Formats: sequence, C-alpha cells, structure tokens
Amino acid sequence: MTWQRTLNRALARYTKYQVKPVGKAEATEEVPFRPPVEPAIDRLLTAPVFLMSPVRSGSTLLRAMLNAHPDLHAPHELHVRRLTVGFGTSLAEKAMAELGHTRSDLEHLLWDRVLHRELVRSGKRFVVDKTPANAFAHERIAACWPDARFVFLLRHPASIAASWAEASPDRRTPEEAAVDALRYMKAVQRARKALPGLTVRYEDLTAGPEQVTREICAFVGVPWAAEMLTYGEPDVVRKGLGDWTEKIRSGRVQPGRELPDPDLVPETLKPMCRAWGYLE
Repeated sequence: MTWQRTLNRALARYTKYQVKPVGKAEATEEVPFRPPVEPAIDRLLTAPVFLMSPVRSGSTLLRAMLNAHPDLHAPHELHVRRLTVGFGTSLAEKAMAELGHTRSDLEHLLWDRVLHRELVRSGKRFVVDKTPANAFAHERIAACWPDARFVFLLRHPASIAASWAEASPDRRTPEEAAVDALRYMKAVQRARKALPGLTVRYEDLTAGPEQVTREICAFVGVPWAAEMLTYGEPDVVRKGLGDWTEKIRSGRVQPGRELPDPDLVPETLKPMCRAWGYLE
C-alpha cells in the first residue's frame, strides 16, 4: 500500500472527503444533448455496435473475436465520449448557433467522424466500440446514434471484482476493487434497462464461443465467421486500452475461472449477483 493511499484513507475517515486524481472521476458536467437534427447528413456511421460491459468482464476477448470477422471492425477502447468541443470565443459560439449547432451537436459530429474514419480505414461494414466507460453515457450515445445496436456482456460480479483487484494490486485492495467495479456494473444495468439489445455472458462465451458468437452475428445482421474462434493476438495490447495480460495475448479462447463460492461473495455484490441471475 502506498503512502498516498494511507493518507487518503485517513482523510476520508476524519473528514469524509477523498482526493481523486484529475481525469479519473466520471465527468459531472451536464451537457444538453439531442438526436441528430438531420440524420442523413449529420451522421456518416450506419448502425454502429456498442459493447456495453463492466471492467474486467471479458470485453477485450469478445472485441478481438468480433474484430476477426470480415465485416466487423472492433478497435481498442476509443473513449470517444471524452472528446469535447470548445467554442473558444463568443463569436464562434454565435456562428455555430446560426448554423443550428449546439456544443453537444458538434461533439457528436466529432465522435461520429472519428469512428467513421476508423471504419473506412478498415474496409469493413460496421464498427464496434467496447469502451467500458460508455455505459456511464449510454443515454447520450443512444441519442448520438439512433440506429446503434447494443450488446451487453455480463460476468459474475465477484469474478469481475477479483480480476479488477488482480489487475492493479498496488492501486486497490479487493474491497476497494469490489466497490469500484460495482459502479460499472450498475451503469451497465441501467443501460440494459433503458436500451434494447442482446445480453450475453462471459461464462457462456468461454464455454461455448461458437454459439455465443453466432447469436451476436445474428443480432448484428452479419453471417457467422469461423475466424472469430481463432482471433490471434489483438492488434493493440496496452494497459488502459483493454486487457493486456498474457491470457488475452494467447490469441485463443481459454476457459474462464470457476464461479465463486456463493458463501464467499462480498455482501456489497450480492444484489447485483441476484439481478444478473448468479445468485438466487
């Protein structure tokens, strides 16, 4: 444990406040947003696919498998929703207003352009974005692309928390990992309730990859491709942009870890385990 964590815990204990690094917390600014005013000319992308999942839920594995499909381009985590637009001057703001653009409209144009460029460079039909933090902005993403398709990837909450702790043991304890990962799980659950889509499970993906990928292909509207089962090493393996461990570098689907003993599941995760059908 670092001295910074010790100091932060003491601060939280006695003042109820904590110090958080700049850029780590979810953005709190509320920016009004709306669907594209003229979809035919405001959007270059057609029917993008968003893989909504918590951290450490197997999303890098699934995106690598999808990227091996000849029609699907699934790059590393792109975090396009963090790309913002500033007017710079009041005249620029007035000029854009005369064109009918709000700040969020311009940001949506930027997001769409970035993803479209990636898709065109790939030569494929559909782009897939699997950034876990997208779940926190699911309403805005759905407004930006009204024709978007959503695939929800679930995993046993206790397995997610354990993997999250193992990913950076110097940064978070198992207890802290459970609380932090639960934020992502709750965001995904809110998105599942608000948006139509297909729900798949990591445990099913690792146990029967062909069946799950066939379901996803049918949902997305592309033929199933056997290449997804032997996806090879992902093109980008870097901490912060997805899973970077040796397991994902193997280039093949490996068995998932055994499900946790129900009696050992942390109390804080049990409600989500029940909501997702992992506990009765």
